[in-house]
Amino acid sequence: MKDHHAPPRPRPERGLFSLSELTDAEVASLTARSVELFHDRRAHERPLEGSAVGVLFTKTSTRTRTAFTVGAIRLGGTPIAYGPHDLQLNTGESVHDTGRVLGSMLDLIAARTAAPVEEMKDLSRHGGIPVVNAMSAQEHPTQGLCDLATVMLARGDLSGVKVLYVGEGNNSAVALAHGLATVPGAHLWCATPRGYEVPERELRVAAERAAAVGAVVEQVDDPALAPPDVDFVYTTRWQTTGTSKPDPDWRETFRPFHVDDVLMRRFPQASFLHDLPAHRGDEVSGSVLDGPRSLAWTQAAMKLPSAMAVLEWAIGRTA
Repeated sequence: MKDHHAPPRPRPERGLFSLSELTDAEVASLTARSVELFHDRRAHERPLEGSAVGVLFTKTSTRTRTAFTVGAIRLGGTPIAYGPHDLQLNTGESVHDTGRVLGSMLDLIAARTAAPVEEMKDLSRHGGIPVVNAMSAQEHPTQGLCDLATVMLARGDLSGVKVLYVGEGNNSAVALAHGLATVPGAHLWCATPRGYEVPERELRVAAERAAAVGAVVEQVDDPALAPPDVDFVYTTRWQTTGTSKPDPDWRETFRPFHVDDVLMRRFPQASFLHDLPAHRGDEVSGSVLDGPRSLAWTQAAMKLPSAMAVLEWAIGRTA
């Protein structure tokens, strides 16, 4: 006899959790779709029509939260916003129970939390709906797709692109590494201070995958080790949201990784990228961020079409 009170068995997770889990073709398709939607945000058939989209953000956000909220609306869905104190998770309800309840009412969740990515997967498994990692401590995959799309928009093609990433090996750097690892002939130099590198496992996974398509992902401790013909110089805020550094003198450690006009002159053909928010005077000078070679504001605008591309893709995922 069937026990109608027994909880349903968890299902396989669905959604976007890491770019390392997508196929090369999926990364390429989402990148191209982002650019297409950048040019025409009405180039779709409202695939979220009638869908309720949970936008669960327990961390501060300007671009990503707005992008997923507006993106859901543009695609025909209705966003339901949750802040850090809105769900009973805050009073001790389990992720399993929360997922089971949300899954009975929502069709999709975009989440930015301080929890491990595995908890986002649990929300999907127990809710039976797709979940999008809109940033976690480990990786920011939707930012990675936005970055690839910005590069494609500027360059026309990703193949053979050369990117110098300067600064902390944080979640944006991880996503960039996994994204560029799918691009034939690409070369990424992650110039990071010692002690603040891209996590070894993430770097190894990206480097091994890159080798299969003739790309290179490597870590160096000096931006000057990159060749002068790089296409893009990319940095992020030194103090990532919600984190602190144990070394009280960390700013001195990071000072050689400041992107200013002197550094940019080493790379005369490079455009500048920044995922924002920026702290002028820390990771970048105002003259670079607001200068003629900066694509940071185009990159910020790309957040909306890339969020739309991800939402469109995620809602179509089958169980």
